[in-house]
Amino acid sequence: MIPSPRHALGLVRLSVPVLEALLRGDLDAASAAAGAPLTPYLVDEGWLWRIRLEQATTDPGSLAWIARAALDQATGVVVGHVGFHGPPDERGMVEVAYSVDPAWRRQGYATDMLRAALAWAADSPGVTVVRASVSPDNAASLATLRPFGFRPVGEQYDEVDGLELLFERPV
Repeated sequence: MIPSPRHALGLVRLSVPVLEALLRGDLDAASAAAGAPLTPYLVDEGWLWRIRLEQATTDPGSLAWIARAALDQATGVVVGHVGFHGPPDERGMVEVAYSVDPAWRRQGYATDMLRAALAWAADSPGVTVVRASVSPDNAASLATLRPFGFRPVGEQYDEVDGLELLFERPV
């Protein structure tokens, strides 16, 4: 059974100027460009913004799919980020990714971010499948996926993250 939403989340698109400012560590400029009060946690995720900025430079259309800041609409606080690794592939698959700021973990935000990503995918023409890749040791992410009907489909080895279990569910 899918848990009820605990938080109303707004997804704030991260433009190229936002990504560049985050990479420079300029939180004020990043927040101004995003139109939301971004947090130091997003600056700390520089490794991800470097990858996404290169991706957006190579494929500008991917910017519509990659990470967005997750804004708790009740508090106005950015609690993490959620998005996809890129646009749908030839079979209509997108791979979801989400991360909760450690200050906000264990409060239901990951579940609500995943719910928002699934709704985003469902509203996007051409998306038929959502994939998630999770380390076998990441009990929290495995538990987050479970009620949403993700099914195991295999595993892969990631150069950065090591062994990952692959899960998919239809949109």
